[in-house]
Amino acid sequence: MQSLALIENWPVPSAAAGVVRTDGTVVATHGSMTQRFPLASVTKPLTAYAALVAYEEGAVELDEPAGPEGSTVRHLLAHTSGLAFDEHRVTAPPGTRRLYSNAGFEVLGDHIAKATDIPFAEYLRQAVLEPLGMTSTSLEGSPAKDGVSTVSDLLLFAAEVQAPRLLDPRTVLEAMSVVHPGLSGILPGYGHQKPNDWGLGFEIRDSKSPHWTGSSSSPRTFGHFGQSGTFLWIDPDAGAACVALTDRAFGPWAAEVWPPFTDAVLAELRGMGR
Repeated sequence: MQSLALIENWPVPSAAAGVVRTDGTVVATHGSMTQRFPLASVTKPLTAYAALVAYEEGAVELDEPAGPEGSTVRHLLAHTSGLAFDEHRVTAPPGTRRLYSNAGFEVLGDHIAKATDIPFAEYLRQAVLEPLGMTSTSLEGSPAKDGVSTVSDLLLFAAEVQAPRLLDPRTVLEAMSVVHPGLSGILPGYGHQKPNDWGLGFEIRDSKSPHWTGSSSSPRTFGHFGQSGTFLWIDPDAGAACVALTDRAFGPWAAEVWPPFTDAVLAELRGMGR
C-alpha cells in the first residue's frame, strides 16, 4: 500500500506501520516489523483484553467492586471509576463522569492479580500474548502504559479483536460499544469531547472532533493512541485495522499527520475492495 509509505515523511527517528483485515490477512506493512517500541497507552487495549479473558474464565465479574467508592471492573475499563488521571485519588462518584485514568487501569491490574493469584504482567502473557504468538510483547510496569511491542505483534492482536478466538465475539462487541452513553470528558491531547464515548478499554470514535483518526473513519472505529507516538485503530466498516508505532512522543506533529494518513489508508482499502 502506497499510503503506508507516508510514514517516511513523519518527523520521527523511526516509524513502522501495518494493516490487517478482518480475516487476519496482513494487507501491507512498512518499516521494521520487529523493532520494539514503547506503547504508552496503547497498552490499555491489551490490558483490557486480558481483563475480559479473566471475566470469561470466571475470575472476575464486570460489575463486581474493584476500585474505590464501589467502582466496578466495568467502571475501571470505561474510565468512569472517578479516579484521577495519574493519582489514586477519587474526584467523582462512579459512573458520573468520563475521567481518563491511568490510575484506574493500575487498580484494575491489581484487582485481576489478586483474583487470579498471578502477577498481572504474567497473567497478560498467559491469557493474551502467548496464545496469539505475541512473543515480542511484554508489560514492563504499569498496566496503563508500560507495554512494549512490535507492529508484527500488534497486527496479531488487531486480527484477534476483529475475529475473536480468545473471547466470545459477544464480549468483544460489548467492549466496542459505548459504556455509560452521553458522558463528556477530556480526550488527552484533543481537549473536551461531548460526548466522550468509550467502550471497555477501547476509545470509540463516534463523531468526535478533533480526533486522531481520519475524517473518513467510520463512527464505529475504535482503538487507542499512546503518548509515545503510537496508535491502533480498528474500523469495522472498512473491515480492517491499522497499527503505527514511532519513537517520538505525541505532540502537534502527530495531530497533523495521523488523520490524513488514516484517510489515505482507508481510501486505498476502498480502492482494493474487500
